[in-house]
Amino acid sequence: VQLVESGGNLVHPGGSLRLSCAARKSTFDDHAIGWFRQAPGKEREAVSCISTGRGPGLGRTYYADSVKGRFTISINDDKDTVYLQMDSLKPEDTALYTCATEEFYICSGYIMNQTPTVFSSWGQGTQVTVSS
Repeated sequence: VQLVESGGNLVHPGGSLRLSCAARKSTFDDHAIGWFRQAPGKEREAVSCISTGRGPGLGRTYYADSVKGRFTISINDDKDTVYLQMDSLKPEDTALYTCATEEFYICSGYIMNQTPTVFSSWGQGTQVTVSS
C-alpha cells in the first residue's frame, strides 16, 4: 500500500491540526494503520493506531499516554484515508509525523511500541511544528 500524508503545518500552542494518511491505489480494509512521530535528535515514538479488520480488531484504537485525550484517530467510510485530529497541541508535539500500515494486524500498544517493524508500508511524513 502506498501512503501519502498531509496536513502538517506550523501552529501555535493550544491550536489544532488534522493529519491525513491516504492509501493510493488501495484501501485500508483489514489493516492496522499507525501514526508515529520523530523529533530531531529523538527516537521514533508511537502515537496512535486504528485497525479495520473484522471481528475483535474492528475499530480498535491505541493512543500513547502523551497524546491521550488530545488526539483522535479515525477512518473514512471508504477506508482509504485515516485521520489524526490533534487538539491542544504543545511544543513537545513538534515532530515529523509518519503513517504506516500492515494487512491482517490488529492495532495494539504492543505492535506500536514493541514490534513496529510489522508495518511494511510507510509514508514519507508530514511536519508538525508547534511554536509561538
